[in-house]
Amino acid sequence: MSFYIRPIKHSDNPALAQVIRHVSAEFGLTADKGYSVADPTLDSLFEVYNRPQSHYWVLTDASDAVVGGAGIAPLMGRPEVCELQKMYFLSKPRGQGYAKKLLTLCLQTAKEIGYKQCYLESTAELKAALGLYEHMGFTHLEQHWGNTGHSDCEIVMVKEL
Repeated sequence: MSFYIRPIKHSDNPALAQVIRHVSAEFGLTADKGYSVADPTLDSLFEVYNRPQSHYWVLTDASDAVVGGAGIAPLMGRPEVCELQKMYFLSKPRGQGYAKKLLTLCLQTAKEIGYKQCYLESTAELKAALGLYEHMGFTHLEQHWGNTGHSDCEIVMVKEL
C-alpha cells in the first residue's frame, strides 16, 4: 500500500484529531495524564501550524485519508529550538519507513528555517518511536525544556541540526 506526505489542510482537522485520539488510546496515553490527546487545540491543528516557523505534514493513503502526521513549531522561550510535535501514525503505515521520511522532512525544514536544535517529549510506551529518534541522532536529556503542558512525557530528547 502506498502512502503520501503533504502539508496539512484545514479540512484535515477532524481526521487528524481522530488519528491522534485513536493512537493515544491504543497506547494508553490518556487525556488525564497530560498527553497530546488533552491539548485544547487538538481539533484545530491546521490553525496551530499555519504560523511562521511552524509546519505540519500529514500522511495519507491513496484515497487521501489521513493516517498519520508530524510537525514542528517553536519551543516557547528558546527561539533557536523547534519542537517535534504530534507525530502519530495509525497501524497501516507503521514499519514501512514513512515515520523516518516524515521525521527527516521535519528536521530538514527546521534547519532551513534556521533552528539550531530539535527537541521532543515522548513516553516509554512508544518504543518504536523512541528507537527511530535514537537512530536519527536524538540524545536523551535529564530534564524538560520549558513548559509544554506534557508533563507526563518522561522522556525528553534533542538533536543538533
